[in-house]
Amino acid sequence: MTSPFKRYVRGFGPARGLKGLALVLALLVPLLALLSAPVWAFALLALVLAGAIAGLPGSAAERMLARRAAQKVERGATEGRLHGVLDALSAATILIDARGAVVHANAQALSAFPALRVGTPVTHAIRAPAMTAALESVLKGAPSARLDLVERIPLERSFDVFIRVMGGKASARGAAHAVIFMPETTDARRLEAMRVDFVANASHELRTPLASILGFVETLKGPARNDTAARERFLGIMEEQARRMARLIEDLLSLSRIEMNEHIPPSGRVEVGSSIRSVLDALSGLARERGVVFETQFPAADLAVRGERDELLRIFENLIENAIKYGQSGGRVQINLERVEDAAVGASACVKVRDFGPGIAPEHLPRLTERFYRADVNASRGQGGTGLGLAIVKHIVTRHRGRLGIESRLGEGSTFTIWLPLVPLLEKDKP
Repeated sequence: MTSPFKRYVRGFGPARGLKGLALVLALLVPLLALLSAPVWAFALLALVLAGAIAGLPGSAAERMLARRAAQKVERGATEGRLHGVLDALSAATILIDARGAVVHANAQALSAFPALRVGTPVTHAIRAPAMTAALESVLKGAPSARLDLVERIPLERSFDVFIRVMGGKASARGAAHAVIFMPETTDARRLEAMRVDFVANASHELRTPLASILGFVETLKGPARNDTAARERFLGIMEEQARRMARLIEDLLSLSRIEMNEHIPPSGRVEVGSSIRSVLDALSGLARERGVVFETQFPAADLAVRGERDELLRIFENLIENAIKYGQSGGRVQINLERVEDAAVGASACVKVRDFGPGIAPEHLPRLTERFYRADVNASRGQGGTGLGLAIVKHIVTRHRGRLGIESRLGEGSTFTIWLPLVPLLEKDKP
């Protein structure tokens, strides 16, 4: 059972408990002094010490503790409101203290830089020399800094970075000292790059058919004006060149659209086997015309991947059509679908398209997915190719977080393999 004295002391708290103890000593020691005269000096000293003890932890200490508590509560409320404002921003925003450690990061910042952790330096998550130099300048006294940041892993993304000091004591650990505001500029930069690439590539690839058409027009207006046979032949060539330009422009626009959305993962669900079968049905006429037969091997249960059906159909159409056109000498094209565990992608739908044509020389393989790169320029143009098919395939596969592999040997044909991450089993089983 708690004694009245202990309840009295606890009721006053630490500071008031010391006051009570000092008061007890001040009353008790004089009483002892009355019983023993030699201790009168000690009694007087006790009274003085008791008064001093009672005064030391009194109102001044209490006021100091109260001020600290109030400041802490006020600071917490202010930081809470500030964090709420930052969380509502659409751009990645990070608060750092005077040592460069993260105080707060909003959802957009955590999504862009998952390695961000409160209390750890922001440079542990954003490893860029320009970012480090800008932070150092601000932490050493500069009021603000600006830089362009480009992250290339896992996908290329760019940001305009603004760093500005918020004020306050620079030495306060854990207190917000500066704000890092990072609006993303990926789409704007890609749009500008696409515009430049489009102009350069279009001017290069369109020059030949345009020159051909203009030459035939001049001939038809001049020497061949009344030559019926020449007119029919020239008009046929002009139509072929015009269609080539139309295919080229269509592929360029398709590639631009795919690159624009490459950093946005698809959200649909696609059955891979049924998609490939629909492509085979559409290309069956071309295969019969070229004397090519399809050999397929699909699992009993179809495999579902997260993707956009139109883009995946474009992949399968490009690969199978290329196998028909460039591998027709082999007389057959194999299309296999199976479930595999890939080290990079994980549980995947693996699609293999193999032809038995002349194959591709090894020095060409690393560059096959570049825009307008052709292992055999004459053969590609003779088949109506634009030089963009495999570039389109690569960018679609990248957007679907998959992987593309190419194997080929001269005289043995080529194999193009795609790994696409499967829809998780629990999600796949949902109706």
